[in-house]
Amino acid sequence: MTTITRFAPSPTGLIHLGNVRTALFSWLAAHRGQGRFILRIEDTDAERSRPEYVAALMADLRWLGLHWEEGPEAGGPHGPYHQSERGAVYARYYHELEAQAFAYPCFCSPEELELSRKLQLSQGRAPRYAGACRRLSAAERAARLEAGHQPTLRFRVPEGQTVEFTDVVRGPQRFQSDDIGDFIIRRADGTPAFFFCNAIDDALMEVSLVLRGEDHLTNTPRQILLLQALGLPVPGYGHMALIVGDDGQPLSKRNGSRNVAELREAGYFPEAVDNYLARLGHSLDSDALLDLAGLAARFDAAHLGRSPARFDPQQLDHWQRQALLTLPWERIWAWLADYLATPVPESRREAFVTAVRANLNGPEEAELWAAACFGDAPLEPGAHAVIAGAPEALWPAALAALDTHGTDFKALAAQAGQAAGLKGKQLFMPLRAALTGQTHGPELAQLLPLIGPERARARLQRIANLES
Repeated sequence: MTTITRFAPSPTGLIHLGNVRTALFSWLAAHRGQGRFILRIEDTDAERSRPEYVAALMADLRWLGLHWEEGPEAGGPHGPYHQSERGAVYARYYHELEAQAFAYPCFCSPEELELSRKLQLSQGRAPRYAGACRRLSAAERAARLEAGHQPTLRFRVPEGQTVEFTDVVRGPQRFQSDDIGDFIIRRADGTPAFFFCNAIDDALMEVSLVLRGEDHLTNTPRQILLLQALGLPVPGYGHMALIVGDDGQPLSKRNGSRNVAELREAGYFPEAVDNYLARLGHSLDSDALLDLAGLAARFDAAHLGRSPARFDPQQLDHWQRQALLTLPWERIWAWLADYLATPVPESRREAFVTAVRANLNGPEEAELWAAACFGDAPLEPGAHAVIAGAPEALWPAALAALDTHGTDFKALAAQAGQAAGLKGKQLFMPLRAALTGQTHGPELAQLLPLIGPERARARLQRIANLES
């Protein structure tokens, strides 16, 4: 069976990591086989939805590699893919529900509903719609409409039924219809409610698996009843545990959440974000950095955990380091190039990336090593102290070894160390400080060929002159 999934965000802000994980898991579930991933924009909230947020979320998905087979700009047989453009579709199904007495207008005011809710709570009952408008006659409804009342439209929940489905994450689920209460499917202003348009679109777009947060679990029986009343197909459902911060509370700005644009601007690779999120609340049988195809091949909705998934920035940084170590050098160069003030010759770029990639966390750190290899390489304070503590005999010995061995650092260090009577840290630290200006960093065996014999000689001579 072909798996068809969807990601259906509301464009009321920038998408956060919880949304992104939902999109990723939905994409992986579809692409585990030869499925389809649909992007649908749920923009019925006209006051809060913004076109710039739609553009931003599509840019974020593309950056992560989560391209959609159907949806805005891609097209497809089930459009339009903005809910704000699907009013005629919803009107048809509203009419059908009313014609079959599965829906009725509700004239209750917000104040009346709140009073009913408080009364039910005071009696120890779970609040649900009490059905005040359920039994209004046609004449009573007409009178209220004539008086100018703007009704909502409620779905008539059948009595005495059990709604059952098997959640791919949480297993068998059972809900009693008598505990649900008639729910609003069209607001008084004529806009569709989430319960309605979300379910209708899933059915019409042939979605076979809906992955979403556990906070939607209680919505599912309502949507199943709605689809059954209309004779529309019911998709499978999987309700994932939410992401929490270090404090155990839902992930937010306060406890570490960042949106995709912030991660991109901070220099994270999309592969790092994908690989981290693919393991956040989902067990994967590989510790390697995988491309999206590799993640999809190993994805299994049955391996999604039921407990809250804790966001760990250190794990995200781990996958960033893995990306730095394994991605093609051209990707690393493109990532860091805009942060360089010191030019790196085109012929040396691959060698430069190979030398420094393991020592980078962010792209801005590359300039330090570009300057060390191709610029002036000023001495940091710690380098001064290391050089001052080295015997003066090291510098003429290092210069002689450079003449003999060129930029072969292993041979240079062996000859210089033997001549000066030094080895280990007492040898390598002063040479590093003199040649790069730093007391830490990439292997000198890789840096010295980039520094080149002329710059290396000038730097060693500078130290020899200072020490003489």
